[in-house]
Amino acid sequence: MLCLVQFMLVLDDTVVSVALPSIRHELGFSASGLPWVVNAYFLAFGGLLLLCGRMADLLGRRRVFLIGVALFGLASLACGLAQEPWQLVIGRFGQGAGSAMASPAAMSMITLLYPGPEARAKALGIWGGIAALGGTTGLVLSGALTDLASWRGIFLINLPVVAVALALLPRLVPESRAPGGRRLDVPGAVLITGAAVSLVYGLLRVGETGWSDPLVIGAVVLSVALMVAFLVAESRAAAPLVPRSFLASRTRVVANGATLLFSMAMYAMSFLLMLQVQTALGYSPLLAGIAYLPYGAGILAGMWLSSRLSLRIGTRWALLLAFVVNIAGLLLLSDVAAGDSYAAHVLPGMLVLSVGNGLSLPLMATAAVDGTTEADAGLGSALFTSVQQIGGAVGVAALTMLGYSRGLTAGAVCVALGAVLIGALLPSRPRFVKQTANELRQTGSTIGSR
Repeated sequence: MLCLVQFMLVLDDTVVSVALPSIRHELGFSASGLPWVVNAYFLAFGGLLLLCGRMADLLGRRRVFLIGVALFGLASLACGLAQEPWQLVIGRFGQGAGSAMASPAAMSMITLLYPGPEARAKALGIWGGIAALGGTTGLVLSGALTDLASWRGIFLINLPVVAVALALLPRLVPESRAPGGRRLDVPGAVLITGAAVSLVYGLLRVGETGWSDPLVIGAVVLSVALMVAFLVAESRAAAPLVPRSFLASRTRVVANGATLLFSMAMYAMSFLLMLQVQTALGYSPLLAGIAYLPYGAGILAGMWLSSRLSLRIGTRWALLLAFVVNIAGLLLLSDVAAGDSYAAHVLPGMLVLSVGNGLSLPLMATAAVDGTTEADAGLGSALFTSVQQIGGAVGVAALTMLGYSRGLTAGAVCVALGAVLIGALLPSRPRFVKQTANELRQTGSTIGSR
């Protein structure tokens, strides 16, 4: 059930993109206003993640998840019924806020429902794989619903999933929260949310106006100032939003740093490749979405291999291998040019890259929540998701300006830097892998005695 909801949330990241021309025609969006159908979602989602993740820890993960799903459903209904541009933008902001509540709460519940390291790695792999399928499915579903019915269907289709989740999840998942009855650090929450919203706004605006825009510069400077103020406030807080001990884990810090670089490359690749197959190869939006379907299959194959590989050679070496595969896929795709065929030029690089993605995502997710407990599982999940979103926004803003081939090559460089970070700083066998090895040895001893 948690995976189904996450599929729906990630699907809404991409499902709007193909329908934008129809939305503009029917609702009368201006050229400058139309991007906010996408931007409003990302602004709310990326800006509120850390706050909502910590709220889940302190107020109850199931409660925050259900509130987020309900908000997402109501916002989806508002989007589907919108008659004016401002109504759709507000609805998309509501969807993003609902996602920011539900997504980290879901990941933290999975982390706690499967405390054993091996089971946790498999569960997060399944969760991440289904989420990744939501991204690729959104492109196809958007084109099909827009062509065959109406763009309103891409929002209204969420309602049955929301209804099922609200009805069944309370019976399936127990409530959990941080022990000790701690209160939310309101000053820290306000500062970090302001910093995140300001940064995401600045990065989104870069795509419209470029880095020389005073509003872009001002938003980034404001974000840095708020982040500094947050760090000062947290150092003095009795119960900080981000406990001092949370970032003491080298595994978590390295995993999130590598995730930032990885996300920069992959979000930019998705944006650039979709444009390339439509402009250089002449694909229609629906056909371009269908062309992405093998990407989902490759991700599932990589996910299946991921936990097995990490148990055999250790997480650090498994991640290094995965990043090398990603680099190879990006470089293969960077050569796609006008007149190339899909089977000979697009598909090979897409399959290599998708397998690399599938190998990487569960390992990075498991490392990012390594050692989290009832006290901070929501924070760990929110930080990982927030890093993905901010990395993606930076990648789209910076790498897409280089053009298709150079942008993908720069993405390969980002992934290579992530590999260097992993190779130099990630412990050779992080705690969750060591625990798995110990459990396997204990299981073997038990079987032997029997």
